[in-house]
Amino acid sequence: MLLSGFPLFFHKNPVFCIICVERRDFMDDTIIIRGGNRLEGVIDLQGSKNSSLPILAATVLVDGISVIHNCPELSDVGAAIKILEHLGCKVKRDGNDLTVDSRFVNACSIPDSLMREMRSSIVFLGSVLGRTGQARLSSPGGCEIGLRPIDLHISSLRAMGVSVDESRGCISCKKEKTHKDTVISLTFPSVGATENIILAAALGKGRTVILNAAREPEIKDLADFLCGCGCKVELTGHGTVTVDAVERAHGTVHRVIPDRIAALTYLSAVAVTGGDVLIKNTDTSHYQTVLPFFERAGCDITDSVDRVRIKMNRRPLALRDIRTMPYPGFPTDAQATMMATACVARGTSVIVENIFEGRFKHVGELVRMGAKIKLEGKVAIVDGVEALYGTRVACPDLRGGAALVVAGLCAKGVTQIGTLSHIDRGYEKLEQCLKNIGADIERCKGK
Repeated sequence: MLLSGFPLFFHKNPVFCIICVERRDFMDDTIIIRGGNRLEGVIDLQGSKNSSLPILAATVLVDGISVIHNCPELSDVGAAIKILEHLGCKVKRDGNDLTVDSRFVNACSIPDSLMREMRSSIVFLGSVLGRTGQARLSSPGGCEIGLRPIDLHISSLRAMGVSVDESRGCISCKKEKTHKDTVISLTFPSVGATENIILAAALGKGRTVILNAAREPEIKDLADFLCGCGCKVELTGHGTVTVDAVERAHGTVHRVIPDRIAALTYLSAVAVTGGDVLIKNTDTSHYQTVLPFFERAGCDITDSVDRVRIKMNRRPLALRDIRTMPYPGFPTDAQATMMATACVARGTSVIVENIFEGRFKHVGELVRMGAKIKLEGKVAIVDGVEALYGTRVACPDLRGGAALVVAGLCAKGVTQIGTLSHIDRGYEKLEQCLKNIGADIERCKGK
């Protein structure tokens, strides 16, 4: 199966390229969905991917043993564990509980092979630098959803007195012996940059203040973990983070927050198929600004602190205007699955992607299923159709893959989704969760 948009012209031998793509798709797992089933039942929500990864990186700072509860079994988490073990940590998993012994960290570099396994690996830059005073790593891998430059990370570290050398695809950092109090004003509230600054500033001496810091719940979860370890991290509601460095961080026990993006994915699945689903072990305060979009689509939403119930018995109404923004605005990670909802809605929806310029890669695959979508730069105009139709598609990235699953659940016929390695990065047993609430979905192992 040829992946749509694969740049064959980058290679000198197109025949060889086709063989490579066919073989990769053949070896990867696929999901088969027979669409049209109403979804009814209960979902126990997984722990947050976007919290687990920075918290695991933060364990590097700890001179002791950390116990992390509610840590989902994801390929990205597996990649983070490999990095921890390379650095000298001992990691043990028991279900969704991870125990990390970081007392014997003995390395400050991370090889290219490990960095390439996930994009979020860049967060280890701050933690390794904070623990050892120096760090050397290559540019990270993961989903290709457009440029996600780390210039804010680098400029912020330099403002903290860190010497940074970027050459030959590597980033080498070293802390200066003397650290002065630093105020860093971010030009954009980058989640990754905020995390890296906090981690780099947590140990040692001095105060670091971050202005226009990211305000996502995952930032607070990281701060809560660090405070549990004896670090001093204070957040305000206006995007200011203050870190007062301490000499040593000790072990702690921490529970990762629920995954708000997974919750929104399941809400989209019910919105397009109809049904009655209760999502438990969530935190609706993390996505209160998104729930009105489902109500606008005609869903009946009932929520409390730790659960949300969605009922849907009609074709969705158009979502009109969605604009992705930094938290607490509409999350870019929910844009693709909400677009899948808009594809079968009555009327026209307009979606503006303001965070990543390459986050419409799922559009081509949705069009293959019969969607009517027109792209104009960062704007997608979606004219809802009465039905989508099953066909063979491939996940372009993590959230785009989830969008294809949502589309397949309501499509007529059979949808076959390949390149599941993307979905496995962020969703724990997605197909089993959907099967438990009535979806006709199965996973076929690659050869």
